[in-house]
Amino acid sequence: MALRTLATRRALRSGLGLGYQSTRGLKTLSLPDLPYDYAALEPAISGEVMHIHHQKHHQTYVTNYNKSLEQLDAAMAKGCASTVVKLQAAIKFNGGGHINHSLFWKNLAPVHEGGGEPPKGSLGWAIDTNFGSLESLIQKMSAEGAALQGSGWVWLGVDKDFKKLVVETTANQDPLVTKGPSLVPLIGIDVWEHAYYLQYKNVRPDYLKNIWKVIDWKYASEVYAKECP
Repeated sequence: MALRTLATRRALRSGLGLGYQSTRGLKTLSLPDLPYDYAALEPAISGEVMHIHHQKHHQTYVTNYNKSLEQLDAAMAKGCASTVVKLQAAIKFNGGGHINHSLFWKNLAPVHEGGGEPPKGSLGWAIDTNFGSLESLIQKMSAEGAALQGSGWVWLGVDKDFKKLVVETTANQDPLVTKGPSLVPLIGIDVWEHAYYLQYKNVRPDYLKNIWKVIDWKYASEVYAKECP
C-alpha cells in the first residue's frame, strides 16, 4: 500500500499516562492503482461496480483514515487522552477498509490472465487436505459469506503457526488478523452491498457464485508458499 510520512508536530509531553514516548511519525495512506482495467472482470463484476467500489468506497476509507490520523496527531500533541481514545474506532474501521480492499483487488484477475483457474501446487494440496476439494471450500465460503449479516468479509486464511487453512468471517472492515494474530489472509471477499448492489440487485448468493470466476488463485498460492514454505 502506498504510504507517505505525516510528520508529527511534536513529541508527547511526559506524564500523560498513555505509554507513549513520542509519535515517531504517523503514516497516511493513498489509494492504490488497480492492476487491471475496471471492465476487465466482466461479466463477473461490471466495470461500473468496480469503478464505484474503487474510486468511491475505497477512496473514502483512505480519506477518512488520513483525516482521523491528523486529528489523532493534534490530540496527542495536546495530550487529550479522551480524544485519542475516541478516534480509535474510526482508525480501525477506515484503516481496515483500506487493508482489506488493497488485498481484495489483488485477489481478483481477469479470466484471460488466469482468473478462476484452480490453485496448483502446495495450496491446492492443502485445500484438498483441509476441505476435501476446492468445490467444498468454495461452497463453504459462499455459504458463510451469504449468511453474514450486514457489512463484512469472508476469508480463506492460513494459520502460520499451525500451517493450517481456515475459513473465517469478520464484521464491517475488520481485517482477518483480528480473529487471531497468526492468521494470514489468502483470499478475502467483500460481502457488503457496495461490492455487488448495482449488478446483482442485492442478491448476495449470485455475487458469491460468480466472483469465483475471477479469483486469482495464483496470488493466493504465492502468499501461501511464502508463509508455509
